[in-house]
Amino acid sequence: MEQAFIGVDVGTGSGRAGIFDSVGKLIATAHRPVAIWHESGDMVEQSSNDIWRACGVAIRAALDEAAITPNRIGGIGFDATCSLVALNEAGQPLSVSPTGDPQRNIIVWMDHRAVEQANRINETNEDVLRYVGGIISPEMETPKLLWLKQHLPATYHGASHFFDLADYLTYRTTGSLARSTCTLTCKWTYLAHEKRWSRPYFKRIGLADLLAEDCRRIGSEIVEPGVAVGRGLTAEAAAELGLRPGIPVAASLIDAHAGGVGTIGGKEDGQAEVDVRDRLAYIMGTSACIMATTDTPRFVPGVWGPYYSAMVPGLWLNEGGQSAAGAAIDHLVQSHPAYAQADAAAKTAGISVLDHLERRLTSRFENTGQAALAARDIHVLPEFLGNRSPYADPQARHARRPGSDQ
Repeated sequence: MEQAFIGVDVGTGSGRAGIFDSVGKLIATAHRPVAIWHESGDMVEQSSNDIWRACGVAIRAALDEAAITPNRIGGIGFDATCSLVALNEAGQPLSVSPTGDPQRNIIVWMDHRAVEQANRINETNEDVLRYVGGIISPEMETPKLLWLKQHLPATYHGASHFFDLADYLTYRTTGSLARSTCTLTCKWTYLAHEKRWSRPYFKRIGLADLLAEDCRRIGSEIVEPGVAVGRGLTAEAAAELGLRPGIPVAASLIDAHAGGVGTIGGKEDGQAEVDVRDRLAYIMGTSACIMATTDTPRFVPGVWGPYYSAMVPGLWLNEGGQSAAGAAIDHLVQSHPAYAQADAAAKTAGISVLDHLERRLTSRFENTGQAALAARDIHVLPEFLGNRSPYADPQARHARRPGSDQ
């Protein structure tokens, strides 16, 4: 019986499950939406229980579409957005919301409530900041943790575990507290090249208590992505996901980085081995991420990294990109006067509005390359949620035309 494998991708708006054969061919896929709450002050929140349920529904639907039994599944892996999850000792959610709703226990990656805390951290000029492009973003986890300590101290002190969302999913499936090098290095200031947390940094910014008990609340067991975690899928998780207990669960990746692995590592049938250092990954979703790998660390102001072994073991990673990418495109399309007309045509055709617009555009040209050239003079850089890179300004609010100061 040939084995199949499940990959689960949790993006900002949905949980998606794909089933692949032993050589990586996609057999079936399914997705389910997840709830998201927006509050004033650039606060964006989600529920870990809701996301877990969406993963389970998507997995079961993908199994049904593939018409295969759970006995054929040989392993499962997760990737997710770099969002902060708060849990108590029993693994139950703790509210990160001013509403007090315990189900709202995730500060979503795009949440910018911690701008002031990020500014205060940047004023320290701690050496660890060199490994995030010199300026920490409010989208990263230590500014968010500092915000919780200052504004929701009951949650901060009551939390036994703070997870990146991808690591929460491996915890939920295995019971293991292991964290991924990918998540901790890119979003938590873990120094993977030295296999340590920076105690001077955490002390300086007021979070030294997180390093107590061998850093148990944020990660004392740290493994490379893809490594088998714990003892595999627990009986409880297996029942909830519709799978069999004990199948291997891989250490997680941030969603963009999982896409990066596929982008720089993929090759055509019969193609010789590729050199991932010669490839650039451009991952587009709600946000956009551009990633390159190098043998030695490259320090570029305003560009995230260098991160060691965060995507490819033994190599350094640098990241650029913007917070508002796909989300900005959606906003621009929906605000166009002809949106209602395009939406109606798309629904008639049974496709999305963007697919409809793409088909209309490409039908006017001989190929997609010529269609892309039609937009060469109207490119803009949307900064609806600040500039992530290279200006690293979360307060930026405008659309700048390349080559222009306007």
